Amino acid sequence: MTQLFIILFAYFVQFTDKMGSNRVALSDIALEKRTTRGIAIDSLDYAVSPIYIDSLRQTGSRIYHTSRWMNGATIETDSNTIQRIAQWSFVDTVYMTRQEARGERRRGEKARGERRESTWLSDPQTEQLHLHLLHEAGFHGQGVTMAVVDGGFQNVNTLSAFDAVREQIRGIYDTTDDTDSVTGTTGNHGVKCFGTIAAITPEYQGAATAAQYYLIRSEENATESPKEMDNWVAAIELADSLGVDIASTSLGYAMFDDDCFTLSYSDMDGKSTRSSRAATIASRKGMLLVVAAGNEGNQPWHYIASPADADSILTVGAVDMHDSIAGFSSWGPTSDGRVKPEVCARGHQTALINPVDNIVVHSNGTSFACPIVAGMAACLWSALPHATNMEIRQRIIASADRYTAPHPQYGYGIPDAW
Repeated sequence: MTQLFIILFAYFVQFTDKMGSNRVALSDIALEKRTTRGIAIDSLDYAVSPIYIDSLRQTGSRIYHTSRWMNGATIETDSNTIQRIAQWSFVDTVYMTRQEARGERRRGEKARGERRESTWLSDPQTEQLHLHLLHEAGFHGQGVTMAVVDGGFQNVNTLSAFDAVREQIRGIYDTTDDTDSVTGTTGNHGVKCFGTIAAITPEYQGAATAAQYYLIRSEENATESPKEMDNWVAAIELADSLGVDIASTSLGYAMFDDDCFTLSYSDMDGKSTRSSRAATIASRKGMLLVVAAGNEGNQPWHYIASPADADSILTVGAVDMHDSIAGFSSWGPTSDGRVKPEVCARGHQTALINPVDNIVVHSNGTSFACPIVAGMAACLWSALPHATNMEIRQRIIASADRYTAPHPQYGYGIPDAW
């Protein structure tokens, strides 16, 4: 029997300028927030040149998405065509981002050691941050718009755990080329993370149940490739255009199916990858970005991954119920010496909602510590509606229990919401 292999070449094409672009790619809500927060519109807010995109389209290339912040487009095409494109006068650089589709991949941010549990166990993870005191004072994220950028959101449209907040889900988007639907059966990492923020059942209450939400899938199931970082950039730019205040993302990129793309620790400087640069830009545009540190703390690669290395964001590590660091929680600092992670939350035996049957289960991973902190930030922003994203970030960091003596795995420690 002959086995057929389909080689899929994906590239990021970066342009030299934005010729002919006169459209600000922001919603009215986003524009209003920029005005209120005193953030000026600049060239990064203008769409990619429609002339250049049309030129790519005329080659027969498939255009996955564009990036106004990175000024380019992620496309699929053959090697001969990309060589021609690279010679165009308005093309600055071409990067290969995926060489082939492979089988089931190793996921750096997967859930570990899940077990069923039907008792009410969401309180300890909020009480650990003193977040319950904000809840008792009436602050549950109202007035704040959040995005969860992640893998699939299996059954989010039917799970009864989200019945109480369903009208607060303002949109579900997909920046991948996965064939399964965002709410289909092949991915549930995103909905587990979202549940820690928004789920409500008789046994469970999420960290910020009064916010407004956008759910965006950027992670692909078949492969682990740099193209997923481009998907992620597209998702964060989309969140920015929608006027999102806080984005929670439990994804990280360092090791890929094809070793030629694998990053090194020196790349973890907040500047070397497009995803990390985009994360920093998002913060400059007024968004608070909350990112999982990663689950490689006891692996040969034990450092944070992109975009957790970005500047001006909140990177979140994992602790257990006794405030001790989880061994799997990835280490900082960044390769240029900045403290990472910034803070920690419950990521060992975190209580969350099983997306199949609404039962409360336990699972491990910085993936789940991250959205808890994002929910805490939403509640804090509800209490301080005139604060900026950077003020919210700094208050969270300064409240942490190791603020004066940061640690390369704890960061500044466990924050105190109250």
